[in-house]
Amino acid sequence: MTPEEEAEVRARQKSRSLVTGLLLGFLAILFFAITLAKIGASHAI
Repeated sequence: MTPEEEAEVRARQKSRSLVTGLLLGFLAILFFAITLAKIGASHAI
């Protein structure tokens, strides 16, 4: 593999890992919000 190809592969890996990290962060915030909503709903009963 040439150095140019390796740099291209590394750039794709970096962008893919960034997207994966952002998605994981979004899911964590979503689950937290759902949990808070369920706790709030159970106290209203």
